[in-house]
Amino acid sequence: MAAVASPHVPVRETDSFLQVTPDGKPPFELAYERRGSGEPVVLLHGIGHHWQAWEPVLSILAASYEVVAVDLPGFGASPTLPEGHSYELGSVIPLLGEAISTLGLERPHVVGNSLGGLLALELALHGHARSVTALSPAGFWTGAERRYAYALLMGMRAGAKAIPDGMLQRLARTAAGRAALTSTIYARPGRRSPEAVIAETRSMRAATGFAPTLEVGRSPEVLFDQDIPDVPVTIGWGDKDRLLLRRQGVRAKKAIPSARLVALRGCGHVPMNDDPAMVARLVLETAQSV
Repeated sequence: MAAVASPHVPVRETDSFLQVTPDGKPPFELAYERRGSGEPVVLLHGIGHHWQAWEPVLSILAASYEVVAVDLPGFGASPTLPEGHSYELGSVIPLLGEAISTLGLERPHVVGNSLGGLLALELALHGHARSVTALSPAGFWTGAERRYAYALLMGMRAGAKAIPDGMLQRLARTAAGRAALTSTIYARPGRRSPEAVIAETRSMRAATGFAPTLEVGRSPEVLFDQDIPDVPVTIGWGDKDRLLLRRQGVRAKKAIPSARLVALRGCGHVPMNDDPAMVARLVLETAQSV
C-alpha cells in the first residue's frame, strides 16, 4: 500500500522501508510491516527486538484493523538515527509522530512492549494516539530495578554477540536451547520457533540503537509520571516478567489513574508469544473502547 505524505514531509517508500524528512532535520529510515484494513494500529517493540516480535498477534489484529509494525531506529532492519538526531525521548517522539503522519495514519491506536510501551504512552501524551495498550512498559522502575534490568539486557546483548552463528542455529533447534537463549523475556520459550529465536538473537546482536537507547534510559527524566485522562489506556503486565518486575505495574496505575491494569497470567516480559490470544484480546478491547 502506498504511503500518503503530508504536504511538508517528503516520502519515499521502497518495499518495507520508509524515508521521512522532517522540517529542518536529516532524513531517517524505518523498516515496517503493514497488513489489514480499517482503523490504524501501530505496534512498537522493545529494546533489542524487531517488528517480528508482534508476528503471533499481527494476523489476529489485521483481521479488523490496518496494522503497522515498526522497527524502531537502530533496531531490526531500521538504520541508526543519523547525525543531527538524538535518542532522547524529546527527539524520538516527534520523529515517530512524523513517521505516523508520513504513513498516512491519523491518530492510530498504539500498542507497545517494554521500550515500545513507554513510547506508546509518550505518543498519547503528545496527542499522537487514540488509544494505548502498553505491555510491561519501561519508565516505572526504581533506580535499583533499572540497574537490574540493564544488567540482564546487557547480558543478553553480550551473549548474542559472543555466540557463533552455527552454535546459535544448533541451540535454536532444541527446546532447551531456545530456553537458554530467550527465557529472560519469555515465560514459555519453547513456543518460539527456531527460526524466530535465530532471527531475534541476530537482531539483538546487530542492534545499533541498543547502546544509545540504554544511555538515555539512565537519565532520571526517563520516568513516566503523568496521567493521560482523554485517551483509553490499558497496561498489561506479565505475572512472570523477569525483566521489569510486575510491581512496576502498580506504580504505572498510580501514575495513570485512568488506566486499566491487567495481569497477564503465565506471561513473561514479551507476552505476545506466551499468550497471543490474550494479548490480541487486550488490544482489541482497548481499541474498541474509544
